[in-house]
This record gives sequence, structure tokens and C-alpha cells, in this order.
Amino acid sequence: MSATVAEAPAAPTRGAPKSETDRAKAERKLAWYLCAPAVIVMLAVTAYPILYAVYLSLLRADLRFPNDRTWNGLNNYKSVLSSSLWWSDVWHTVLITVVSVTFELALGMALALIMHRAIFGRGLVRTSALIPYGIVTVVAAFAWRFAWSSAVGGFVPKALGMDFDPLDPTHPFWNYFVVIATEIWKTTPFMALLLLAGLTLVPEELQEAARVDGASAWQRFWKITIPLMKPAILVALLFRTLDAFRIFDSAYIISNGPNPHLETVSILGYNQLLNRLNLGLGSAVSILIFLCVVLIAFVFVKGFGTSLAQQRGER
Repeated sequence: MSATVAEAPAAPTRGAPKSETDRAKAERKLAWYLCAPAVIVMLAVTAYPILYAVYLSLLRADLRFPNDRTWNGLNNYKSVLSSSLWWSDVWHTVLITVVSVTFELALGMALALIMHRAIFGRGLVRTSALIPYGIVTVVAAFAWRFAWSSAVGGFVPKALGMDFDPLDPTHPFWNYFVVIATEIWKTTPFMALLLLAGLTLVPEELQEAARVDGASAWQRFWKITIPLMKPAILVALLFRTLDAFRIFDSAYIISNGPNPHLETVSILGYNQLLNRLNLGLGSAVSILIFLCVVLIAFVFVKGFGTSLAQQRGER
């Protein structure tokens, strides 16, 4: 009898993990079935073009001679990486990216705090702040070009008393300034929107407790708000850095009119592919841009992810 009693509760215990495992397998299979259509579409629209670009980058291919394609190996990559034009365009792109994203983070945080703390007219404030982001980038770039270029009667040089054209190739500083200012004006609302979502995660109880303990507004911001907003800041910085590194339209319209002079890596790829019709070199440039974007994403996720994990561990 004692043996029977001892074995009785053991039977369901052995059977439970098996039933749970079968259920988990069924749920995973159902999840794969549900995700399969989206995965197939994503592979069709992203994986195939990337693989085909990799294939073209290994060929000597020119649209002017469509039947004259030969295997070129890594020579296209060697040509691009050994070219001073590539590294000059990388410098242009990195400079625009770092400066614009830095200002966007600072201004976006200030704008997010204003929208979060607005006592009255909160909806009007948020709508007004998001208007620049709702404008198409090409339209915004043309507006800034027409405002700053003396060649088309821009009013800004006249208002500032400039006796030269700021967008002339002989004034690279002003070309950088206008392109970066356009990016900041256009995308700061996007940064503010992401940071505003992060501000909603900061408990008001912690702010009130710190205020009671005598912490100043600056101390509450750096000791409470910023640490709790790190995940939102990571997302905002990652999105904007990747987007800024691939800058094309605003730089091309503002500083690449009849006489191109401020060229980014995306414009370089465009010129190789569509102007010079060199599919091999153009695809190599595109793949290198893709690798740079992957590297930026890895650095951000690895660096911020490690700091966030350490922060959670300390808690």
C-alpha cells in the first residue's frame, strides 16, 4: 500500500512536463505559421536585393556595356576603399551625422520636456512642434535652399547683410551649416516624440520624493529622469544616427545643384550607379554603406545594452 501511495502522485508529475512541452511546441509551430507570410515578404523585398547587390559588387558591370560583364572579385571594394573620394565623403557624412544628431538630442529633449510639462494647450503645442516633421524632406530642403541661396533670391543672406552666396562651393562652412540646420529643423520633432514616450515612463512619485528631499530640478533631471529614460534615448539615437548617416535628399538638393561640392556616401553611390552607370562600383559603395550602418547599430546596441544591463544589475 505504501508503494502504491508513493507512486500515485508521481504519475501526474511525470506527465505534466510532457504535456507542457507538447503545448509549447504547438504554440511555436503556430507562431511560425502566423509569421511565415511576413517573413517571406521581408525576405523577398530585402534579402534578395541585398544579395543581388553583393553579387553585382563582385563584377565588372557597366550599363553602357550590358553584355560585357566579367568577374572582378574584391577589386571594386579595393578601388572604393583606396579612393580619397570615398574617405572624403565618409568624413562629410560623419560630420553631418554627429553634429545634427547631437543638436537634435539636446533640442528634442527640451521640446519633449515642454510638451510633457505643458499645463494648458498641450495638444496645440504637440501639433505645432510636429509640423516640420510632417513636411516632405524634399520640400523642406528646397525651402531652405531658396531661403539661403542668393542665386535664387534668398532672403536670409539679404537679412544678414551677406555680400556672397552662402551655398556657393567656395564657402563649405555655410554649406555644412545649411544642410545640418535643415536636418535639425526637420527631424528634431521626431526625436522629441520618441523622448516624450520615454518621459511617460518616469514615475511622478520619484520626482516628488526627490523634491521633498531637497533635490533641485537639475539634480532630479540627471539622477532620475535621464537614467530611467536610457532605453528611449537609445532608440531615439539609434534611429536618428542610422537615418542621418544615410542622408541624401537634403544634402543633394541644398549643396549639389549645377556644381556638386558637398557629397555624402549616399550621393557617391547614386553618382556611381545612375550618373556613371557603373553597377560594380556603385553596388560596392552601397554594400559598404550597409556595413557601416550595421556597425553603427551594433556599437549602439552593444554599448547602451551593456550599460542598461549593468544598471539593472545594480538595482
